[in-house]
Amino acid sequence: MNTPAPLPDFLQDLGHGIYAVETGFQRPNFDAAYLMVDDGRAAFIDTGTGHAVPRLLASLQALSLSPAQVDWVIPTHVHLDHAGGAGSLMQHLPNATLLVHPRGLRHMLDPSALYQGALAVYGQAEMDRSYGQLVPVPAERAQPSSDGQTITLGRRTLTLVDTPGHARHHHCIWDPVSRGWFTGDSFGLSYRELDVNGKPWILPTTTPVQFEPDAARATIHRLMAAQPERVYLTHYGALSPVAPLAEALLRLLDEVETLGLALRQHPQRHAALSAALLALYQHDLRAAGSTLPAERVADLLTLDVELNAQGMACWLDRLPA
Repeated sequence: MNTPAPLPDFLQDLGHGIYAVETGFQRPNFDAAYLMVDDGRAAFIDTGTGHAVPRLLASLQALSLSPAQVDWVIPTHVHLDHAGGAGSLMQHLPNATLLVHPRGLRHMLDPSALYQGALAVYGQAEMDRSYGQLVPVPAERAQPSSDGQTITLGRRTLTLVDTPGHARHHHCIWDPVSRGWFTGDSFGLSYRELDVNGKPWILPTTTPVQFEPDAARATIHRLMAAQPERVYLTHYGALSPVAPLAEALLRLLDEVETLGLALRQHPQRHAALSAALLALYQHDLRAAGSTLPAERVADLLTLDVELNAQGMACWLDRLPA
């Protein structure tokens, strides 16, 4: 009897026909794409950047799947760490349809605005290093999702729901087989290096440019109404039980909003927001029982602190005077 070959180290079997693909973005276990397999058919949920495409294709090969067996590519939203590789991936999948939030569809058909916006922030060297090229998806191979839409993958039916708060071009995907949500960034971030006694610690993401705290809270409540048994975060991995995570996420979201409003008129607002966010995260981790040195926490959350402060500024600038 032949023993199945071990999976590559970037591919994790999560059960229920669901696999996490560690995309290699930024650092290990930072950015996941998900591969779902049912009755010989497959779907990718989020793709990572263009540099992740070889890993996504290798994941199919490791599971003895051909590219022709992939029916769907579903970015949760069009931020580049979630959808930057979608166009390039689609070139390899002859039968796949891209399913994207209607507000994000135009950016998948013509990603030039996405690229130029990121280029202005990161510069050419960082774009080449972290993101690669953005490839347009042919219009005939892409569809907009709708709130409550259902699609079929093999023998299971997935449901897509509109989930603003992090971005207005965000949807989440419900899988009834695992009773789990694929949440993109709508259910926060949770890194395994910050686990406390084997339990995940979670924080809200407020990155540019469409963070809206009221909408983010409403989205969390909507996701919880399905009584999920697990959530699949792009950053990072499958987490359960979900109820204590939602409680912690909502509490921190309230605190983030409060400190943002308090610093709205600060003369050095970005620096003040960054310092306040890091202090909040460090305090919350200590309260949860973490013994990680503050310097290690700061190192792990450097990118998130910077982006979260930028996104909060975008939100504060939209508030009425």
